[in-house]
Amino acid sequence: MSWLRSASTSAGELVDVELAGGVIAQVIPATGLRGLCSENPGDEDLAGHVLLPSFAEPHAHLDKALTVSRAPNPAGDLLGAIQAMAGIADTLTHADTVARAERALRIHLALGTTAVRTHVNVGGPIGMRALEALIEVRERWRALIDVQLVALVSVPLSGQPGKDLRQALKEGADIAGGAPHLDPEPERAVGICLDAAGEAGVPLDLHTDETLNPGMLTLATMADLVSRTGFPHQVTASHCVSLGVQDAKTQQRVSEAVANANIAVVALPQTNLYLQGRAHPTATPRGLTAVGALRTAGATVAAGGDNLRDPFHPVGRGDALEVAALMVTAGHLTPGAALDSVTAAPRAALGLPPVSLSPGAPADLVALPAADALDALGAATEQRTVWRAGQVVARTTVHSSVANPQQLEGAAP
Repeated sequence: MSWLRSASTSAGELVDVELAGGVIAQVIPATGLRGLCSENPGDEDLAGHVLLPSFAEPHAHLDKALTVSRAPNPAGDLLGAIQAMAGIADTLTHADTVARAERALRIHLALGTTAVRTHVNVGGPIGMRALEALIEVRERWRALIDVQLVALVSVPLSGQPGKDLRQALKEGADIAGGAPHLDPEPERAVGICLDAAGEAGVPLDLHTDETLNPGMLTLATMADLVSRTGFPHQVTASHCVSLGVQDAKTQQRVSEAVANANIAVVALPQTNLYLQGRAHPTATPRGLTAVGALRTAGATVAAGGDNLRDPFHPVGRGDALEVAALMVTAGHLTPGAALDSVTAAPRAALGLPPVSLSPGAPADLVALPAADALDALGAATEQRTVWRAGQVVARTTVHSSVANPQQLEGAAP
């Protein structure tokens, strides 16, 4: 049992939070007993800190993470990134993949993320090598981070990639994946992925319509098939960029179909703002899904970082608060809704129990210096304390020293 004393909630209220047995035991108004923290091991004085649910990353690529120096993408577009990764495929050994994935998880955990869903390439030149490496990582890190593995296969799904998908699910992937919009028969490809997931009894998470081409809208096909078949497992559509360039009526119709099918949508502002729109030098589209229409329709909209310093996004930081800030700036969400997109919404998309500052909730938390959630989102440093199941699993301290104006008086120009 331990206490987190004098913490600020997202609304700015001061509370004491008791942790016991990996969950939140009670939340009471702050008693001011901060001095007891030094006497009780495990207690924390969180005066001046906001306490939030820990972050969840709904869409990562741990098998590609931290390769940007080895795989440059001069074109800066999606095709260039794919080609760059293909060019270093023979260097992506088991040991290399494990080392980079674990380094990426340390970055995520230090910044407050305790759940990561990662897509992993299977089939083709890489075979099942990356999947085997990430299964090893998933098991080793199980006590610290929930890691979910999505089998990401190439195209055409009607050929060997479809067989690779089924094989990957047999070998330990948690979720069926793919990118049907890249397939010569996109609508058929959606059905193949759905069938594979259904046969294996696992969720489905597809790269969907990662293009500004308004003629590509496999999201609508996906919603229709999920509804008509009564697919019983969780379904997630990631990217959904082309929905953002549809007319308002189409956005509304498709968004309502997505909500009715209970499909969660993952927006990926960092990577899609980087990759998309390069063919539009004027009035450049944002390369972001129709966040507003989807939320109005009642769909779950989560947000993720996608790529961590690889050719798909060379400057990814692994910080959910940076993603949330972009959802404010580019997605026009309120700060509160943006924080929800990196906490509650992704946990729902990943099938994880919700976390809140209430009794019985999992004690997966993050504290950072701030007065409230808005302050945390607008001015957060890397200084964070992270709890997983009630135990501190990461702590980062930042110290800054800035000169006072008086110190410079009389100094030589």
